[in-house]
Amino acid sequence: MEKIDKAKEFVNEARAELKKVTWPSKKQTVTSTWVVLIVTIVLAIFLGLVDLGLSKIAGYILR
Repeated sequence: MEKIDKAKEFVNEARAELKKVTWPSKKQTVTSTWVVLIVTIVLAIFLGLVDLGLSKIAGYILR
């Protein structure tokens, strides 16, 4: 029974803490998602170009 009581207490405390959370609005969530996607794409392109450049340089040196 002690474990069940502890589990109930944990769930009640978790609910109380979640009520204190300030959740972002839909607009904030969508904006943040777009920022993450754009930054990810830009970094992927940059790292891809750096990798391509270093591969070409290494290939030139090793010839």
